[in-house]
Amino acid sequence: SRCYFFFFQAEDGIRDAQESRGLGDVYKRQVPDLGQYEDYIHFINKMPNKQEAELFGFHPNAEITRDLKETDQLCSSLLLVSGSNISKGSGSDGETQESKLVSICKEISSKLPKRFDTEIAQVKYPVSYSNSMNTVLLQEIERYNALIKVISTSLTQIEDALKGKIVMSEQIEKVCASILLGLVPDMWKKKSYPSLKPLASYISDLVERLHYFQSWIDKGPPKIQWLSGFFFTQSFLTGILQNFARKYTIAIDHLTFDFEFLQEPTNIQELQQSFEKPKEGSYIYGLYLEGCRWDFDEKKLGESFPKILYSTAPIIWLKPCEIGKESNFKHYKCPVYKTSERRGILSTTGHSTNFIMNIHLATDVEEAHWIKRGVALLCQLSD
Repeated sequence: SRCYFFFFQAEDGIRDAQESRGLGDVYKRQVPDLGQYEDYIHFINKMPNKQEAELFGFHPNAEITRDLKETDQLCSSLLLVSGSNISKGSGSDGETQESKLVSICKEISSKLPKRFDTEIAQVKYPVSYSNSMNTVLLQEIERYNALIKVISTSLTQIEDALKGKIVMSEQIEKVCASILLGLVPDMWKKKSYPSLKPLASYISDLVERLHYFQSWIDKGPPKIQWLSGFFFTQSFLTGILQNFARKYTIAIDHLTFDFEFLQEPTNIQELQQSFEKPKEGSYIYGLYLEGCRWDFDEKKLGESFPKILYSTAPIIWLKPCEIGKESNFKHYKCPVYKTSERRGILSTTGHSTNFIMNIHLATDVEEAHWIKRGVALLCQLSD
């Protein structure tokens, strides 16, 4: 808000925004001459009905983002109004709803792998003073096991209720309604990581996360960590700092992250083989830039391409260092969020449920430029 205050207070800021798109005459700030009521109406009618996004410092893609959000809100409202309560169905229609529900439940159940074997994981990755990543892994698989249990149990209860083995409770009926609408049920969300994805994409994302951690258990820790795959991302970041603090006997409160930006994370499996594990810190991937793109040639932020709302962020080397010893370069302090919702609540751990950290991204323009663009890093997209 402070950035926009100074932008609109500055004559140069408004003038540059107007002249960059040839909007000077159209949006020239002026007060109409004294006249009659009809003169004022005529003056207002001459003003454009649609304001260009660039006038307010936005990228032209901002108009696409606005339209998509309005469309999403409209479709979500229509879905809620239509409803999908299977108890309302009767005759052939009711049978179709039930068969559709059974089919979806079976498909989800077939995709979900079994719960992690925590005993094997504890043997292979025991709690270690020098390696906090073992503790992070064990905590992650426990959280995912709790989520798998909730999903599997609710799917079994739905099938049993439809067969008449148990009574269809109000809670299970709500799960059925959400599944038929293609939404993630609230019962699952209570045990889940933050996500705005629809049901099909959510299940695909969950399965990918489970395979990632199963691979970690079977083959050892990956050389490049998938930041977006962590249930509680802050524990992973704390683990990196903790390893560094214990190795060099430095108080963890005196540490922060420095950043080095590497290549584009294409063919990540091949990169896992070719990369060497860093001596300090960790390589991460899986982030998306919203509001701009990363120029891999110049290794700095660049303007988004037309009609491309999100772009892949580079592999980032998180390097622990003492506060005050970070690399000094012109940067934009970019917030990292778990979802595009960009808001959360303060949890009992003292961390936000959405905001993760700030990453310093190299830039050759003022930080205010990217603030007006609404630039942020996201762990996952909403589709």
